[in-house]
Amino acid sequence: MSVHAGSVKQSTILNDAILPNRGSKAGLLERAFALMFRGLVYPQIWEDPVADMEALAIGSDHHVVTIASGGCNALSYLGADPAKVTAVDLNAAHIALNRLKSVAAQRLDNHEDFFRFFGQANHKDNLAVYRERLRPNLDAASRKYWDGRDHFGRRRINGFATGFYRKGVLGNFIGLVHLLARLGGVKPALLMTARTREEQIALFDRHIGPLFRTGLMRFLCSNPMALFGLGIPPAQYRALAGDRHMADVLYERTRKLACDFAIADNYFAQQAFGRAYQSAEPGSVPPYLEAASFAWLGERSQRLDIRQQNFIDFLAGQDAGSLDRYILLDAQDWMTDQQLNRLWGEIGRTARPGARVLFRTAAEETLLPGRVAQELLSAWDYDTDLSQALTRRDRSAIYGAMHLYRLR
Repeated sequence: MSVHAGSVKQSTILNDAILPNRGSKAGLLERAFALMFRGLVYPQIWEDPVADMEALAIGSDHHVVTIASGGCNALSYLGADPAKVTAVDLNAAHIALNRLKSVAAQRLDNHEDFFRFFGQANHKDNLAVYRERLRPNLDAASRKYWDGRDHFGRRRINGFATGFYRKGVLGNFIGLVHLLARLGGVKPALLMTARTREEQIALFDRHIGPLFRTGLMRFLCSNPMALFGLGIPPAQYRALAGDRHMADVLYERTRKLACDFAIADNYFAQQAFGRAYQSAEPGSVPPYLEAASFAWLGERSQRLDIRQQNFIDFLAGQDAGSLDRYILLDAQDWMTDQQLNRLWGEIGRTARPGARVLFRTAAEETLLPGRVAQELLSAWDYDTDLSQALTRRDRSAIYGAMHLYRLR
């Protein structure tokens, strides 16, 4: 059964997902994270859809189900021409963003308007486009969200006239990191001047790497709340850090983001260091924003089903053997063993022959062995080689690993 935005209290479903340790010290941190997570968190999803699609091998008869987040990947998967993509999320702001993108894909006449709205996302003309072309075609809940005001009294839709990718928890966090860096004499944006990989490495080592050795950065990184802005809840913080100092872990992940891929081909690095996409060329934007994608995006976005719903509850409402591809992002890092077993029980029940499951973890190892019952996990093969290869090619860089499971 579909649960649409506005039909349930978001606080209730978020608390069920994020607060497994109510009443404890860990529970207080989880509650603080849940409060932050109720608004817009990710203006851009932070998983690489190109690596995803290589792992998933989506076919034309496939039903793909994914966590929605900022919507970049759900729309990009449509490039493989699947029968259907279902995007679910607990966050009402993410649901409203996904629906805005889907309506724009169907209602705007050209890529120029679409890219100005969601690629540049900083032009006053976007407000007229919203008012005349998008707002009349939005569902009531999404229209209410975008017409509504944020904590500072600003209309949310105005973000697309002033720099949408600087909004939300993640956008604000990146802005704060830039501010702290400048106060320490570091300019992350200098990385955008690099023209070769060698220049990227030199600029990182000279201007960005030293930031992670400062006392202030190490102090901040030692506090789990400091990383809430990356969407990292307390449980994931512990998995990400392991027995190392978090500043050292983040140094390695940031260095990969900055140095392992050409800046022109890595829109994650462009947003992290330059705070904007450089162009509409492939590599500089999520695939759905590329000029060539606009030819198919409008028609195929009609196959995108967007729901505010718990992922497990969505699966529980599907027929046995009805789904083909599952993308869990990093959600399992947040889950208890009970939740993991319920999830994989529903995945196993709903999976068609040839099904694949893709997810990421903060740590490098897959978290399933020893936590998911063997009778559930034994139905799946873990593709070690492809998982490791895709982890190396994942431009988003922040995660410890990608993991691909195939139904036996």
